[in-house]
Amino acid sequence: NIRLSGQDARRATFSQRHAVLVDQEDGSEYTPLNHLREEQAKLLIYDSLLSEYAVLGFEYGYSVGDPTALVIWEAQFGDFANGAQIIWDQYISAAEEKWGQTSSLVALLPHGYEGQGPEHSSARLERFLQMAAEQNMIVANFSTPANYFHALRRQVKRDVKKPLIIMTPKSLLRHPMCVSTPQELTDGGVQEIIPATADPSDAKRHILCSGKVYYDLAKALQDAPEKQAQIAITRVEQFYPFPEDEVRAELERYRSVDDVLWVQEEPANMGAWSYLRPRLDALLEDIHGTCEERAQYVGRPASASPATGSAKVHKREQDNVVSEALGV
Repeated sequence: NIRLSGQDARRATFSQRHAVLVDQEDGSEYTPLNHLREEQAKLLIYDSLLSEYAVLGFEYGYSVGDPTALVIWEAQFGDFANGAQIIWDQYISAAEEKWGQTSSLVALLPHGYEGQGPEHSSARLERFLQMAAEQNMIVANFSTPANYFHALRRQVKRDVKKPLIIMTPKSLLRHPMCVSTPQELTDGGVQEIIPATADPSDAKRHILCSGKVYYDLAKALQDAPEKQAQIAITRVEQFYPFPEDEVRAELERYRSVDDVLWVQEEPANMGAWSYLRPRLDALLEDIHGTCEERAQYVGRPASASPATGSAKVHKREQDNVVSEALGV
């Protein structure tokens, strides 16, 4: 069985899902996925009240009570997860260590800087990375439909249950570059990183990033063909558990570049930078045998607010991040 709840979950906040159809004449409802074949498992999907503390707590309990189900809670915006902070702190992050109680709950937290303001931009990735330790959860920011699908499938198939926290996209739901082939969905599995495609012998700059900003960088590179061979972009799809071997392999592959950059949309005191910086620096030091090699930060400056309230300021900030990252 699949159980999904959240504010406006049946059609999804950004209209990417139409799980329940409503007859405009008589108000009757029809859920197509519950009519695939006889004796199938059920999709249980509910629009919940705007009380994250209560709803997330209930869904966590449901995932513990039925470990065979795929149980998902979807925030209307990732920022709204802060209304359930006690559930994150007391249960989802620590219950296995405290009581041996496991859960495979999936949290979908819409996250992405698109000029919608401070309360509709950040799912507070930095908070989850701060809570992550002792293999207690999975924290990810997937950039392809196939990776998202394989991560959900992995939740059901894995023997040891762990919560999965996903920074889910907003604009990527309709982005023409954010697509996967049928074969990518039917074959393979989760890619914890997506390797860069640039020829290491030509590359002069190695960018690591995650999520939506990759497509901003890729689009800008299309408009700057003279830079395309010089810039390698590696996507970090899973933050925790940290895919150390895969990241090391990428840094080793591009060890001759002049600059290694971490590029993010979030302010410097938020997002993944504080989490990744010591890990990237340690790998670079190990690869080069010197502490002179350091990852550089490209993103918004430190801020008290997660995002600006002005769409014009947001665009200017985003353009600056992309330009600085690509050196254009």
